[in-house]
Amino acid sequence: MKTVKEIRMEFDSAPVEKWRELYEIYGKDERQGVRKLLEQCRKKEDRLEAEMQRMEQMMQYEKKYEHLGYICGIDEVGRGPLAGPVVACAVILPKNSRILYLNDSKKLTAAKREELYDVIMKEAVSVGLGMAGPERIDEINILQATYEAMRQAVARLSVRPQLLLNDAVTIPGVDIPQVPIIKGDAKSASIAAASIVAKVTRDRLMVKYDETLPEYGFASNKGYGSAEHIAALKQYGPSLIHRKTFITHFV
Repeated sequence: MKTVKEIRMEFDSAPVEKWRELYEIYGKDERQGVRKLLEQCRKKEDRLEAEMQRMEQMMQYEKKYEHLGYICGIDEVGRGPLAGPVVACAVILPKNSRILYLNDSKKLTAAKREELYDVIMKEAVSVGLGMAGPERIDEINILQATYEAMRQAVARLSVRPQLLLNDAVTIPGVDIPQVPIIKGDAKSASIAAASIVAKVTRDRLMVKYDETLPEYGFASNKGYGSAEHIAALKQYGPSLIHRKTFITHFV
């Protein structure tokens, strides 16, 4: 007779669609450890089914417009910080994408974002990134800088999309049809993917800035106006990556 540990390893190594066969094999085992294991697996199976249904809903816009050709999701991060760039991302997912757990990047843990970043970069048809730095933000204002970063992201795709799904905005100066979606990063898989890639890209950049500018705590606050950041700003003054138009209340 197999031990509970061996049965657990059998479940762990089998794809979920094979679990029902294992339930039949071990369903009559009266050992408490086995019964608990089967209960845990069934709950995990239920959670996975719920996630698959959620992602089916997240693909609603992609499926609605897939007859047009390549559908691209666009999002940005970094409009609100006192320092660092605004980063935009454009993502084209494959039709019938099977990536699970895509969501608004703010609703995910840093570890989950990093995990999904690798999956997106591997499976996406194309990913484009755009960026506007602090000087450009000060020069043309944050909204125009965001649009500029978004246009860059679209231009850097390896294939031309036939439709853009945007998180809430309509990007000026783009000759591709656009569909703005309020809270799109929580409603569209493509926009959610763009949100995640943009967030991870910007967070990694701010961690790098922290290596040369440790006094501001960029690794933890990512340039946002935390109490620690504002105190450092008052003590040390602005760095080269601070947005001058954003810090007039503090310096």
